[in-house]
Amino acid sequence: MVNDFREELADQRLAARLAPELALLAALSETGNITRAAERLGVPQPTASRRLAALAETVGAPLVEPAGRGIRLTRVGAILAGTATRALTTVTAGARQAREELEPDSGHVVLGFLHLLGRWLVPNLLRDFRAGHRGVRFTLVQGSRQRIMDQLTAGEVDLALVAPLPIGDPAFGGTLLTEQELLLSVPRGHRLAGRQRIRFAELADEEFVTLEPGYGLRQIADALCAEAGFEPRIAFEGQESDTVRGLVAAGLGVALLPRFGAGHPAGVVEIPLWPKVTRTIGLVWPVGEHFTPAVRAFRDHVRDTRSPRQA
Repeated sequence: MVNDFREELADQRLAARLAPELALLAALSETGNITRAAERLGVPQPTASRRLAALAETVGAPLVEPAGRGIRLTRVGAILAGTATRALTTVTAGARQAREELEPDSGHVVLGFLHLLGRWLVPNLLRDFRAGHRGVRFTLVQGSRQRIMDQLTAGEVDLALVAPLPIGDPAFGGTLLTEQELLLSVPRGHRLAGRQRIRFAELADEEFVTLEPGYGLRQIADALCAEAGFEPRIAFEGQESDTVRGLVAAGLGVALLPRFGAGHPAGVVEIPLWPKVTRTIGLVWPVGEHFTPAVRAFRDHVRDTRSPRQA
């Protein structure tokens, strides 16, 4: 027990000595070059070199080694750099929250969302919110559902618009905005193109065009196939629904997609499924997170917004 306490205390003391150089380690990890790392930190290159040498002496092992005309991190350096990057993400978020507590009218919101929601939902919400909060800045981050949820967990985004909502997950709070019907998209001239509706089980012999694993639509499609008792034959995987729809129009498969919009997609026929298939779309945030005034104001605005209509 005594030895464990002494080791923990030694680790804490080492961490305290390393903390001032976290930014240097993170910059070296990203640039692989001491000069560029120094430029990023706004310090002279000799100063950065001396700090790096002092840090290696503190740790008791080299942190970098030559690699061509540059340098690369040693195994010990890479371990510390990974920790430094994660720590800096937390410290940066805390510094921003502290600053914005003093400047609530000129705050900053990092909003993550799915690619498809950038067409209609995100612009509508931002337009209405900005009408009363002109000084709030937004950083918009797009990606798959899994990537956005991972970034939300890591604190890299403040709020996330995703589909489907993570119902029942105690780590997240959320608010439902709307339910969106999903349709089967087939090439014009396909054998099913004249159907008024179709059961998913009838698609066992079809080739599918889907989004990549990690996307919400892909999760729903895989679940529907499993429920219908077959494994989908996947011809192509993409990262955006417009690409998937284009591949369907080219006759390369069928796809589960939201309704195109007011018009009709060229070369594609949309068929309702029976029973009807929908997905939930909403805003998600980490439970217990301390929000800046700007983030809280946008979250409350979205929660108070009635279900936006898809354009």
